[in-house]
Amino acid sequence: MNAESGETSPLMAALALYCWERDEAAARARKQLGVNELDAKALAYVRLNPGVRPSELAGHLGVTSAGITTMVERLVRRGILRREADEDDRRVNHIHLAVDLEKEPWSQLAHFQDTFRGIIQQLDAKVEEDFAAFMRHATLAAKEQASRVDRAAVTGVSAA
Repeated sequence: MNAESGETSPLMAALALYCWERDEAAARARKQLGVNELDAKALAYVRLNPGVRPSELAGHLGVTSAGITTMVERLVRRGILRREADEDDRRVNHIHLAVDLEKEPWSQLAHFQDTFRGIIQQLDAKVEEDFAAFMRHATLAAKEQASRVDRAAVTGVSAA
């Protein structure tokens, strides 16, 4: 048994360590930058979807329109996001990053992930491919089983 995670499987212990360290690195970066977890998720989404409408961002994050308005306004005031009015409909706003997430200090949000990616790139291609296939299969199997349990909890029908 791994003393840190309580896992008996070395692979599960390693995965738990990875998750823990990734989450800790992200929390340290967010604290250093003065953003919360939802802010960081919003920044990542806007990075991938420049010009996103507030309603789409709210839907992605699972927050209300009032909540997204408050968040965007706060991040605009801090100079992290910017709004652009739609050329055809001035009532519509599009959200863009006002900072470069690739540059310091914002790059700290992805530093752990980028470092880990670099380490993975050093693996033999076949080893990486096999491990990725295994992880994908195991993750989808666990997700499916968990969804059965979730449905059983709602319906009262056994998950077996």
